[in-house]
Amino acid sequence: MRGPDFGSMIITHYQRLLDYIIPDVVHVMKGGRIIESGGPELAKELEKTGYEHLKVGDQNG
Repeated sequence: MRGPDFGSMIITHYQRLLDYIIPDVVHVMKGGRIIESGGPELAKELEKTGYEHLKVGDQNG
């Protein structure tokens, strides 16, 4: 299901779901805000490296 008249938003913590549903854009959200954006490669990179680099300066851990 792709096309100019179709849009969807999928929220997941599981990159393996994105092996079946290939996104055009990936956003990382924290505290209700988008803190990082990229293509499908961003989800794969986060699966490999984790989210630790996004916690820098985070008072809440």
